[in-house]
Amino acid sequence: MNAPFPPMEILKLADAEAVLASLVAPLRAGTIVPYLGPGLAALAEPAVPMTPEALAEFFASKVALPRRAKGNAWASAQHIESMKHRSTLSAMMAEAFSSPVAPTALHQCLAALHPPMIVDTWYDGAMRAALGEYKNWGEIQGITRAGIGEDRWYRFYDTAGKETDRAATDMWTTLLYKPHGSIVPAKNFLISDADYVEVLTEIDIQTPIPDAVKHRRTERSFLFIGCRFHDQLLRTYARQIMKRSAITHYVLVEPDGLTKNEVRFIATQGMTPIALPLERAVAILLEGA
Repeated sequence: MNAPFPPMEILKLADAEAVLASLVAPLRAGTIVPYLGPGLAALAEPAVPMTPEALAEFFASKVALPRRAKGNAWASAQHIESMKHRSTLSAMMAEAFSSPVAPTALHQCLAALHPPMIVDTWYDGAMRAALGEYKNWGEIQGITRAGIGEDRWYRFYDTAGKETDRAATDMWTTLLYKPHGSIVPAKNFLISDADYVEVLTEIDIQTPIPDAVKHRRTERSFLFIGCRFHDQLLRTYARQIMKRSAITHYVLVEPDGLTKNEVRFIATQGMTPIALPLERAVAILLEGA
């Protein structure tokens, strides 16, 4: 029997709009960290997969997948890696995300605010492109450890896309954190089950989370924009990235589409769910900023 979880009040209509509008000031002040899912970049209608399910469909269009892997991006990627080669999987990911994704107006707005940190959890380069015209920022990406022969969990990149080191993070006004990797600037992808097994064995003790991320999340809240938590992997990453931050967080939701696991996760993590269509939520954030 599942353990009970706290009741969850979903803010709707005028209450939702008012609460979201009230978050603009702390966003500007840098006390709320934007946590972006693929739903935000999907507003630009890009020609790349913008959900794990769409990515699984892309894999299925390239290779024959066993039934157990169909519809699951991580399992599909593992089958390709096991049956063919890691280089084949990497080439498929590069093909899937080869079309640049244009930054939305909110990406551009967030870049202009110069927040201490932005978390972006999909493989596209829209947030990096929005930051591109500014200085004093950098990026940390999660990396696969498959075949690299290094005891590393992530890599650091400067504004030009050149690899740098952890010392550079102290001078960045804004840190862009891509925990699953990205097509740009170096085609780093955490995608297969094997990639995540390594990370998940240590993520509870926070080893795969960069020190700069741990520092910048301290005493800050998160605002989840365009995110879903219908997969255990997505919930695990969100939970671990939020760890030891502030106790109050906010998430934009579409209540009718939430799974039971998502409802339970949002409730147990103490998030305040704000029920607004994403386009309307973006408009409110842009109006206030």
